[in-house]
Amino acid sequence: MDIEKEQQDPLFKEGLEVRKSVLGADYVEKSIASADDFTEDLQRMVTKHCWGAVWTRPGLDRRTRSLLNLAMISALNRPHELKLHVRGALNNGVTREEIREVFLQVAAYCGAPAAIDSFRVAREAFEEGDD
Repeated sequence: MDIEKEQQDPLFKEGLEVRKSVLGADYVEKSIASADDFTEDLQRMVTKHCWGAVWTRPGLDRRTRSLLNLAMISALNRPHELKLHVRGALNNGVTREEIREVFLQVAAYCGAPAAIDSFRVAREAFEEGDD
């Protein structure tokens, strides 16, 4: 992906800044650098539309968006994305206690299996962050 070319698009550029701020520059740069002909359009779309068009909207702050993402990704049972967004939530000021409460809410409304997996994934993310 020609990142310099993409940054000519203000929505992509703003999305890239938010994405790096939440998920960490190393992770995002690695994702974009490893994009190939098959995944390049997905990287472009996620950066521009998810991070640029949605995460930058004024209606919710990043902390609230992170809490919502944790609940939705947990309910969808997407552990790889969940671990990434647990780290992002911590970067956005969400506490471990609040993450626990989100996953308990998931247990009540989406089922114990989703919550059990989410607690396991969050614990892994916490341990990796403690290193």
